[in-house]
Amino acid sequence: MVALIVLLLVLAVFGGLGFAAHVLWIVLLVALALWLLGFLVGGVDAGLGRRRWYRW
Repeated sequence: MVALIVLLLVLAVFGGLGFAAHVLWIVLLVALALWLLGFLVGGVDAGLGRRRWYRW
């Protein structure tokens, strides 16, 4: 009985990690798309090269 409970807990943990990893991939792709959009929309200032749209 204890082995069955441990097995279920291990499966729940790994299943949760897989779901969290999937969600993190989606968040990463959305953040990358927003970064690229901001990079392209930033444009070029005259004589100064590419404008910095971030503060760091």
